[in-house]
Amino acid sequence: MKKLWGGRFKKEMHPLLFKLSGSLSYDKKLARYDLLGSVAHAKMLGRTKIIPPKDSARIVRGLESLLRDLEKGKLSLSGKYEDIHSLIQDALDKRIGAVGHKLHTARSRNDQVTLDTRLYCREEGRKIQLKLRGLQRVFVELAKGHVEHVIPGYTHSQHAQPVALSHHFLAYCGMLERDKQRIGDALKRMDELPLGSGALAGSSLPIDRFYVARLLGFSRVSQNSLDAVSDRDYVIELLSTVSILSLHLSRMSEEFIAWSSPEFGFLELDDAFCTGSSLMPQKKNPDPLELIRGTTGRIYGNLVSVLVTLKGIPLAYNRDMQLDKEPLFDSIERMELILDILSELLPKVAFHVLQIDRQLKDEGLYAADLVEYLVRKGIAFREAHDIIGHLIRDSLELGKRLSDRPLSDFRKICPRFEKDVYNLMDPYRSVDSKNVVGGTARNRVRQQIQRWERILKNA
Repeated sequence: MKKLWGGRFKKEMHPLLFKLSGSLSYDKKLARYDLLGSVAHAKMLGRTKIIPPKDSARIVRGLESLLRDLEKGKLSLSGKYEDIHSLIQDALDKRIGAVGHKLHTARSRNDQVTLDTRLYCREEGRKIQLKLRGLQRVFVELAKGHVEHVIPGYTHSQHAQPVALSHHFLAYCGMLERDKQRIGDALKRMDELPLGSGALAGSSLPIDRFYVARLLGFSRVSQNSLDAVSDRDYVIELLSTVSILSLHLSRMSEEFIAWSSPEFGFLELDDAFCTGSSLMPQKKNPDPLELIRGTTGRIYGNLVSVLVTLKGIPLAYNRDMQLDKEPLFDSIERMELILDILSELLPKVAFHVLQIDRQLKDEGLYAADLVEYLVRKGIAFREAHDIIGHLIRDSLELGKRLSDRPLSDFRKICPRFEKDVYNLMDPYRSVDSKNVVGGTARNRVRQQIQRWERILKNA
């Protein structure tokens, strides 16, 4: 296969160099985007009369036939080609003859590859946004089904205060919304056509970049050819947003892993999303959640790999830059798989409400409510905090529950206590007392659910 370059050289590329530099094994994922970009470029060449319109039309027909074959799985994406650009050019030449040689007029592989990668990132970024919206809907449905259920909230992995289980689910909606917004921000910045920048300096031919931008759905064209072919910020940004998303999903996975353990017993995963042990027949392992948690390191590594690759590269294009593809593709594909799995796994989780209720008998969960009870009685917060701390310590030493102690014991420590203090040691009263915007009171949770339903309906 004749290369896209070579007239300057007397010798063929050494086989070891070909093996090192070849990228077809992974950049074949860009085939569709390379064809779409080439169609737009060929149309522009004919429209501007840089090449005869009849040649342009023939090239476009050839490219569109290759695109149809690709979509049907009939276009071979293997062979001794340097990259996907060489493969497509050769396939086009074989299909329409020498007129195909005119396609590469007024472009370089430098602006071609960054166009292809932008088109890929734009499409996959939008796809992840849609999957995130779907996962948010899953959490909203979970919240709707558990408004009346309360769980112990934790700080430092210790019992803290009761919270509505729905409130917990909706916290993930907030995380995922920020992830969705970050991807949206990245999409805005990558919405710029680089094609027409050539190798690094632009073109002396009368190309119409704005026409190509309209055909490919870009809102603007790049303003500096050096920057356009050198820029991989959009790759870094997308990998960064996916890394933060992975962090959020890892935290959620860790919670669900812990909650599924016998020590918690809060939930059970569906059998279809668990594996067993080759030795211990009783085991039911939450493997998908563990793999999601573990994949976070892989996704972080992909981001760092691209950052380190790009950090020492001078303007303009350098061959190191092709090494952004594998980390990018890997992170995107892994994340899309993870989002699909979670959207199937989470609706099938069974929550063991009775086991959760047993944990709510820990009266330490209501200590903050007791402090605020005294604050409402006119006692300064710091003093109230000390009073309740002393009361709890005293109860622990006596081995008695607060609710089992007589009112006289409370009044010995502070005379402001009344009979209504016993009402505070109730998970539902505790939850509903947090009736502030953003609080865990059940009526506030219902408002949150309505808010998320409006957001997701209009998204």
